[in-house]
Amino acid sequence: MQKTDQCWMQEALRLARLGAALNEVPVGAIVVYENRIVGRGYNSLISRVDPVAHAEIQALRDAASTVNNYRLVNCDLYVTLEPCTMCAGAMVHSRIRRLIYGAREPKAGVIASQARLLEMSWLNHEVVVTGGVLEDDCSQLLSDFFRCRRLEKKQEKRRTGG
Repeated sequence: MQKTDQCWMQEALRLARLGAALNEVPVGAIVVYENRIVGRGYNSLISRVDPVAHAEIQALRDAASTVNNYRLVNCDLYVTLEPCTMCAGAMVHSRIRRLIYGAREPKAGVIASQARLLEMSWLNHEVVVTGGVLEDDCSQLLSDFFRCRRLEKKQEKRRTGG
């Protein structure tokens, strides 16, 4: 049975929560090929000390390893947050068929919020985009995470007198 975009996004949300538990910005991603997950990732920039360890990059690397090919033809990428420039480029280079994302990223999102990068005519590969899948759940997870961080910083200031 073919799963829905909402079902797959639930798995990406589960991974985002794993990242949040490690104090990483809660973004999760999966790569799906022929109705099965071949790649998983969540933000791990802090824990890996790696500026490119975005959820999408981790999922793409995992998928490439699983299928033993750097080209991920006929694969779909599900991610809880609208991708940045780096991740959009990685999708084009890996030949992702379809991007499905949850929440918009008004500052750094380049799919719909800012540059609309995947619509550029000069790209050598077209990625089909679906946005807003479980958008409220994805947005709420991020809002809750940053609210907690702000509260922790405020409490730390009070504790240290700073």
